[in-house]
Amino acid sequence: MINLNVWGGAGEHGRSCYVLTGEKHQIMLDCGIKKEGTGQYPLFDPNIIPGLTAVFLSHAHEDHSMALPLLYKHGYSGEIWTTKPTASQLSLYFSNWKRYVASKGGDLPYDEIHISAMRFRFLEDEIKAGDWLELEKGLQIQWGRSGHMIGSVWMKFQMEDRHLFFSGDFSRESLLLDIDPPRETLPVEIAENGRHRRKTSLSIIDNAYGMNGESQDQKLILLREFVLNVLGRGGHVLLPVPAFGRGQELLIWALRVFPEQKILAEQEIWDGLLQMTAWQDWLRPKAIRQIASALHSSQVYVPGNEEDRRSLLREKEALIIFTTDGMMESPRARWYARRLAESRNHAIIVTGHASEGTYAQRLLKGETEDSGSEVVQMGFKIHQGLHDVRQMMNEVPSCKTVLVHAPKSETDRVIANLALDGYEGVYSLEPGAVFRI
Repeated sequence: MINLNVWGGAGEHGRSCYVLTGEKHQIMLDCGIKKEGTGQYPLFDPNIIPGLTAVFLSHAHEDHSMALPLLYKHGYSGEIWTTKPTASQLSLYFSNWKRYVASKGGDLPYDEIHISAMRFRFLEDEIKAGDWLELEKGLQIQWGRSGHMIGSVWMKFQMEDRHLFFSGDFSRESLLLDIDPPRETLPVEIAENGRHRRKTSLSIIDNAYGMNGESQDQKLILLREFVLNVLGRGGHVLLPVPAFGRGQELLIWALRVFPEQKILAEQEIWDGLLQMTAWQDWLRPKAIRQIASALHSSQVYVPGNEEDRRSLLREKEALIIFTTDGMMESPRARWYARRLAESRNHAIIVTGHASEGTYAQRLLKGETEDSGSEVVQMGFKIHQGLHDVRQMMNEVPSCKTVLVHAPKSETDRVIANLALDGYEGVYSLEPGAVFRI
């Protein structure tokens, strides 16, 4: 028997953290935070942490990674299994998270010594995507690219007598990133010994977009029309985005769709594009050429300081502006909001989730003094909605499926819809739940 302990991530957006406890092994999948207040951390049981067999990290975004040092504070001494790109991105996220917590008047619950204690094993060094690796007797892993950001992965496990699947954050519709479809497979010796289960025992599946069934193409058509309207009235368009992920995707998209348009991109986003050239195995074949073209484009201006930004904003020509921090908590994102608040012709487009109380959400509600520009939320697809969940459940048939990364009320609606189509064994959980597999 194996139990799934939900320490965060199910029934909410953020602090992804799942512990699977068997008779011989205990493993953790992700260890992130929820960006509300000074941060909400996983519901740790300190007694379990020192005995974890291994910890696995699907990608670097803060809601999956920023609580990892707490494991070492509470006695974990093992390794974190992830990918090289993910490990390389973490330092920027830790720096940004520390600055965010301080801006809210809080303190981190761990110290630099706990960050330095983190040790990594890289999946791509140990085994190719799609193959199986035995970590210990009774514990095997398979991985594949998930299309969410550079370095992001899904994972499968053969743990004791159960077959488990964790999607991480997943997107089939990335403009730049390739994926490895998570089709049903088992380790060779499991199948040959006649113990091939017809279904995976448990799947934990990203359903961050809930009932939303729009494709990436549909979203980008709406985004293009809105940006054209703003530029046509002489306004600047501000796109606050994460340092890694959809920022690079949207920058490449904007260069293609608006070939004559001047674009301002902050250094971190530009650096993320450069980083992609070092990790070409994660990209679609056409993406390598698109990125190379973007890096030599005369359309893109990368400001070196605030005076550069002021100078560009003073020019009469309208700009598409890419800055870091999708929830707009950083001083720079707020600086841009103040500048654009001077005219209703300008617009701010929030393309991802805006947590409760964040600056982005308050702008959307018109609750700040910087609400002079038009502020809208228009999604860019980097997660799964209803249609994607159906496809994944068909690819990985499971006895039990837990949908995660969305409020419980929205997850409940998805499950009710899936039930009408004949899908069974789908569950909506909350933090603190213990679920028997």
